[in-house]
Amino acid sequence: MATMEIVFESGKKVNASYNGFTIKTDQSVHAGGEGTAPEPFALFLASLGTCAGIYVKSFCDQRDISTEKIKLHQYMEFDPVKKIMGKIDIEINVPDSFPDKYESAVINAASLCLVKRHLSNDIAFNVYVKRS
Repeated sequence: MATMEIVFESGKKVNASYNGFTIKTDQSVHAGGEGTAPEPFALFLASLGTCAGIYVKSFCDQRDISTEKIKLHQYMEFDPVKKIMGKIDIEINVPDSFPDKYESAVINAASLCLVKRHLSNDIAFNVYVKRS
């Protein structure tokens, strides 16, 4: 079982330690924080785009396709009724030199993103208190 430790700093700062890295978060000034680090939800959104990006990069690297001019743009649409993201589009911008024959394949590669796949499956979440 993988373990991530969550610790509190001053103000609204909450950090996670995982695999030797410290992932820092804070709330925006508007939400009572200092705005010194991304909010947790921003990191969640970034994890979707960067995950798709690593799959696109790996796809291109395996085929010796330069990724120098390839960018992904992620568009998020908030659903005001459900109060959650209702739609997320990831657009893969490629140069004209990108081989046409790989267009649908690179879309499929980006769609394999592990973060995205976790959203489309039921995950058991358990929150509990343990006294030490």
